[in-house]
Amino acid sequence: MSLLVSAGAALAAGSTSALPPPDPTAKNLTPYMIQLRAFDACLVTQSRLMNTTREAVHSPCSCYAKGTVNAMTKDELQAFRDTGYFNDSAREKGYDFIDRCKLKRP
Repeated sequence: MSLLVSAGAALAAGSTSALPPPDPTAKNLTPYMIQLRAFDACLVTQSRLMNTTREAVHSPCSCYAKGTVNAMTKDELQAFRDTGYFNDSAREKGYDFIDRCKLKRP
């Protein structure tokens, strides 16, 4: 559950000052593993926001997670590894994919 909380912060945080402490489990994550964390957090967050099942948001969350992580720079990926959540520039990309994939902004 702590993985979802840290990845959920990546979706829900509005500024770096409101973010939780760094997540040491993110240190060696590959881009694919970061994508899986974003996908899992999206399923939890969006099913709650949209008052629906996780299955109903599976495809849009897959769109969001793949698009966001694929758009991230090496520096943004490293920042995620260092902290366990998206930095400001990666978060903006995440919001863009939330919109593109027809999800609700947290």
